[in-house]
Amino acid sequence: MRWLRRNLVVIFGLGTLAYLILPNVVVTVFSFNNPVGRFNYAWQEFSLDAWKDPCGVADLCGSLSLSLQIAVWATVVATVLGTAIAFALVRYRFRARGAVNSLIFMPMAMPEIVMAASLLALFLNMGIQLGFWTILIAHIMFCLSFVVAAVKARVLSMDPRLEEAARDLYAGPVQTFVRVTLPIAAPGIAAGALLSFALSFDDFIITNFNSGNTVTFPMFVWGSAQRGTPVQINVIGTAMFVIAVLVVLTGQMVGNRRKNAQPK
Repeated sequence: MRWLRRNLVVIFGLGTLAYLILPNVVVTVFSFNNPVGRFNYAWQEFSLDAWKDPCGVADLCGSLSLSLQIAVWATVVATVLGTAIAFALVRYRFRARGAVNSLIFMPMAMPEIVMAASLLALFLNMGIQLGFWTILIAHIMFCLSFVVAAVKARVLSMDPRLEEAARDLYAGPVQTFVRVTLPIAAPGIAAGALLSFALSFDDFIITNFNSGNTVTFPMFVWGSAQRGTPVQINVIGTAMFVIAVLVVLTGQMVGNRRKNAQPK
């Protein structure tokens, strides 16, 4: 009992981690399945056929490519705009600053289906044809809030004396921003960018409302589930999970090296 009390937090932590990872393990295992019939829900036998031909299902890789394009562009635009907005909200005082703060964080608090229906009504009233561009605009709008939140938290924790020291050493505004401010804010910017990419790539509700005839990867998966789930979907999901884990581990290793390289 004494050992259990000492390690209770660790046990709960490991249990929670196992609960979160279990669906990814199931997806990985069934990516090597050779199902009988259209549905990949029961294990039959081990096979590498799906891994050898991940684009063997019609339109799968096309929808994946489209989702990646939208996610990349939404991430770039939302990161640039969100970073600028975060610095403005922290560093400057202006009229309606509180109202801007509320408007920025409204997409985070608003249910997705409400935002999706509102955007659809806006596009239809403006006569904009639904498709790639309406999806991209919608994704930028809801990704923007998450970038602002991540970057703003980082900027608030910055020590202004570091920038003052750079100016005292005759660094100009641009040089101070590039050499001092940007490197310090980089972790928050990177976190906002990664979160934006994940949210954009994974979104279904807002995309479904504003896509028209355009089919992204989440919409393809949803449509396939009605007719039969090809193993290639599990292959793509496993590959995305592995890439995400590698990105996180790489970032952790880089951060640890920087900490160890700092003089004590």
